[in-house]
Amino acid sequence: MKGVWRRRNLLAGLVLTAVILAAALVSLVWTPYPPTAIDILHKLAHPSRAHPLGTDPFGRDVLSMIMVGARNSLLVSVIAVALGAGGGIPLGALAAARGGWVDDLVMRATDLAFAFPALLTAVMITALAGPGAGNAMIAIGLFNIPVFARLTRGAAMAVGKREFILAARAAGRGDIAITLDHVLPNIAAVLMVQATIQFALGIIADAGLSYLGLGTQPPQPSWGKMLNDAQTYIYKAPLLAVFPGLAITLAVLGLNLLGDGLRDLLDPRLRRAR
Repeated sequence: MKGVWRRRNLLAGLVLTAVILAAALVSLVWTPYPPTAIDILHKLAHPSRAHPLGTDPFGRDVLSMIMVGARNSLLVSVIAVALGAGGGIPLGALAAARGGWVDDLVMRATDLAFAFPALLTAVMITALAGPGAGNAMIAIGLFNIPVFARLTRGAAMAVGKREFILAARAAGRGDIAITLDHVLPNIAAVLMVQATIQFALGIIADAGLSYLGLGTQPPQPSWGKMLNDAQTYIYKAPLLAVFPGLAITLAVLGLNLLGDGLRDLLDPRLRRAR
């Protein structure tokens, strides 16, 4: 019975993630209205056949903005996770393979990086280069690097004690070759699950940065900016806050369920338990 529920988590995560991804992809070629088109005559319109999710204070179609906001949020999160994984995985693997002062240096550097969360890093970058989606990607990506570095190091050190690794060392293979051919393939599942989690956290971070005006800049729609704009009309048009908030919730929930399902599916110990 447990296995069924775990697979249901994976299925639910796939469905929710697919819906968000489909909305983002469709927005590349079609939206019900141009997302930046202003129509003052129909501002703050209630949901209807013409505007399924209503309009904002400028008469822009909320559904179109949600779709384009999904695209922008996913793009920021994907690049941020890619930056974090691209920087953190090699560092963590190097620390595990070399040990000694290299390991100490990498770990102390990750400790220092954790002292600067994504929001604070974004503020620092914005002060130097100005707000924008690119700076949000860099800020979130920099915060992801120590996360992947620590996870990779820990998983690699655990795998490094296995018999097949000891056999490879006895055969005269070097640390780098062992890491590339044996360690990384055996921890790929762990890294994949962590990537889905960081993806979800990236969406939340991007929404928070956009809410503060540090992320995606107008006129490009973003879920965080939509929430910021909606707070002024929270009593007059509460649905303006509900729809982008629901989009963020569904995206994060889907990715978390997907990560949980992948962990259950890929972990051999859990497979044996089923």
